[in-house]
Formats: sequence, structure tokens, C-alpha cells
Amino acid sequence: MANNFKPETLCVQAGWSPTKGEPRVLPIYQSTTFKYDTSEQMARLFDLEDTGFFYTRLQNPTNEAVAAKIAALEGGVGAMLTSSGQAANFYALFNICQAGDHFVCSSAIYGGTFNLFGVTMKKLGIDVTFVSPDASEEEIIAAFRPNTKALFGETISNPSLEVLDIEKFARIAHSQGVPLIVDNTFPTPIDCRPFEWGADIVVHSTTKYMDGHATSVGGVIVDSGNFDWEAHAEKYPGLCTPDDSYHGLTYTKAFGKMAYMVKATAQLMRDLGSIQSPQNAFLLNLGLETLHLRMPRHCSNAQAVAEYLSGNDKVAWVNYCGLPGNKYHDLAMKYMPNGSCGVVSFGLKGGRDVAIRFMDNLKLAAIVTHVADARTCVLHPASHTHRQLSDEQLLEAGVRPDLIRFSVGIENVDDIIADIRQALEA
Repeated sequence: MANNFKPETLCVQAGWSPTKGEPRVLPIYQSTTFKYDTSEQMARLFDLEDTGFFYTRLQNPTNEAVAAKIAALEGGVGAMLTSSGQAANFYALFNICQAGDHFVCSSAIYGGTFNLFGVTMKKLGIDVTFVSPDASEEEIIAAFRPNTKALFGETISNPSLEVLDIEKFARIAHSQGVPLIVDNTFPTPIDCRPFEWGADIVVHSTTKYMDGHATSVGGVIVDSGNFDWEAHAEKYPGLCTPDDSYHGLTYTKAFGKMAYMVKATAQLMRDLGSIQSPQNAFLLNLGLETLHLRMPRHCSNAQAVAEYLSGNDKVAWVNYCGLPGNKYHDLAMKYMPNGSCGVVSFGLKGGRDVAIRFMDNLKLAAIVTHVADARTCVLHPASHTHRQLSDEQLLEAGVRPDLIRFSVGIENVDDIIADIRQALEA
């Protein structure tokens, strides 16, 4: 489907275009393998000379349709589903980095990603330097090295809710000859399309708003097709020099704007295998069909909750970029004028013990490790998702020890606020 359709239409229609006699609803191709008539047909697929399906670890018709829908929503040339958002983050960088390389990353990112980049990837010989997203361009550029291969950030950081200045980060990345990779999980392409502001690659944890129902773990990588790998060929030999595992094929020469995505699929997914199951891709597609309806409700409900918390004398502070006095309000209005996300963070007077009592007294909102689905939920990151980080690392990631992450669902907002009120007063 052409990308010139509006997002609402793409959510419902993109990716799957049935012809005469085919299912109107995207089917689940629950098969590991696909039949061909001749050995030559199969050989051409393995040599990347023809498109098609031969083994679900590399690609599957259900997955391809859903990936195409997300690529259309983001305005990209191609996409690849992964088994989780963490897998998407890893693949996005590992596709252009190898042992001895380095990348620069905003420090305001999800705690699991912080650990992936700062601990696990270092064991593979890939180093990272974390920088404050609010640092000056000169300070961020100072973190670059001759072997730096990418700049990474989150549109809205989880759970600190800092808004990335995408244009600034894109300008820095391109001045240094590297792509900007942006995790756009919280706003989704309904509220922000980073490619329009200069980002080159976008990743998502599709587990969150895209799925919307907390049924399926997954991730996705989307490529804009805009970064000129050949112009920086010495930095990216994996894309710009022959791949011995594919008979000397050079991705940029053979696939042009699709080089990055073909390499990620044909090489990384082939060897590492973090594929999203067709069943999960099917469920993800059902979520995507209503994404354009749910996101405005999440945002309007979160705005009302943030305003209520701001006026409550038991609340020490509130962080939501939709509030006019918020530090990131102007950036949010620039990049996300129609709403940002449904997540609000705040702290209570009295510290951690009061926060725990508040959460234990909630009746509608549930204490869960998840965030960004239809049901309102709550978490204390320092005690739960980010507990592997020291207090110093928490602060570096923008997570205060007293921070409560409140993910506002699509229930009636009066009921949500009533639940917060009674828990504060209990």
C-alpha cells in the first residue's frame, strides 16, 4: 500500500492486500518451511537472487506483512520483526558494529537497554559512551571516536520521560558520518515519525502500544533508506564490502536503499535467529489496527492524570511533557504536537515507603512490570525494572529513586483519577 495514505488508513489496511479468493484478514502462516518445485528455485532464494519464503527463521509471510505495515507507518523503506524490543535494539547496532567498534548513546534510556549496551555488548568488544540528551552539541561530539559507528536515543525515555531533540541528535550524527538510531516505542508513529526529523533507523518494542493488549512480546527495526552507507564505506565494511557467506555479494551494490535491512535479515537473523513467531505477529497486527484510536485516548487520559497529580499536595513532583511548565514541553510540542504517550512519572512526599504504600492501595491500576497497554498499571523502577542499576546509574539514566511510573490506560479517566485519589488518601 502506498505510503501517501493517512496513518489511520495504514493502521487498518497496510501490509496485507488480498487478491481474489484470499482471506480478507491477514492469515497466520504457522509453518517453518515453504515448498518449491525445483532445486533451482530454492537455490536462487538462498543466493538472494529472488524474493520469497523458504524458512521462517529468516522470514515468514505473516511477519513480512506486519513489518511492511510498520514500515509504512514510519515512512521507511523496509522493516524486520524481532522476538523482542531488546533484540531489535541489539540487531540495529550489531548490524553495523563489530568487536573493536564504539557507539554513542543518550543516557536517558530504558534500564534493560542501558544494561545491554553498557555491560553485555561490551563483552562482545563493542564499547559505548553515554551522554546526557540535554548536553550541548559540542559535548556530545566530544564523545565520538574514530571508531564510532552510530548515535542512539529514545524519543521519550522510559521511565524518565525525557524528550529527545531528534533534529539536534541527527545533525550531530550526520556531522560525524554515522546514522541516528531512535527508539520510538512510547510515541509510536501515530504521535511522532523520527524520519521526518532526520533519524535514519527506528526501533520499537512492539510489546507496548503497538500490541496494546499485553499479549505478545516483540520488536521491530525500520530503515528510512536515507543514510548513504557508501559515502562512509570505510566505516561500514559489512555493508560496503563483499560478504563471503553470500558468495561475495555486496549489500549496498546489490540492494541499494534496502542494504541495511537485507543484511539484518539475511545475515543476523540467519545466524542468531531472534525471529518473532507468526502467532505473535498476527496478534501484533490486530493491535496495530486500532493504534490510531488508542493513542489519542492514552494521551488525553495521561494529560488529565498529570494535571490532577500536579494539584495534589501529597505529590512532590510530576513529570509529563504535556504539562506547560515541563522542561520538555517545547520539544514535545515540536515533535509531538498531537500528544506524546500515556506514561506519567511522579514522586510522593515521604519517599520510597510512601510510594510503596500508595501502589499497594491502588485497586484499578495494577502493579506489573509492563507498560503502555490498554490497562492502567504502575511500577517503581528503582525497586523493579531498574533494580540492577546503582543509585549513581539510576540518576545517570534520569531515574530518581522515588520515581513512580504510572502507565495510563484507556479506561474512563474519572475512574483512573478516583483510584489514584483513594490510594493517596488510604
